[in-house]
Amino acid sequence: MWNSFLGKRLKGCGYAAKGAWMLLKKEPSIQVQAFIAIVMTVAGFYFEISSIEWMLQIFAIALVMSIEGLNTATEEIADFVHPDFHSKIGFIKDVAAGAVFFAAIGAVIIGCIIYIPKF
Repeated sequence: MWNSFLGKRLKGCGYAAKGAWMLLKKEPSIQVQAFIAIVMTVAGFYFEISSIEWMLQIFAIALVMSIEGLNTATEEIADFVHPDFHSKIGFIKDVAAGAVFFAAIGAVIIGCIIYIPKF
């Protein structure tokens, strides 16, 4: 069964869930973002945001957490390939962190658009 098309997809989902759990368990930045995601989800229920606002909020949360996961993977690969300081590795890590920064700024803007009018 595990060699069938569906079996391979299910196996892949298992690996993805394991990776998500590893991120949540071991990465402080993802833990902070998960906490913020929970707070914003509670706020969404409290302020009874619209369906479109929910979609934007969920998209922003997923985007930030996904890019943070890619940033973590990039840092791990870079440290594995070249454990000592190297300016190119530093550049790669900074660019990956910059991508998270862009997503986080976008998420903050989306949050402001949704919640400032509610106050």
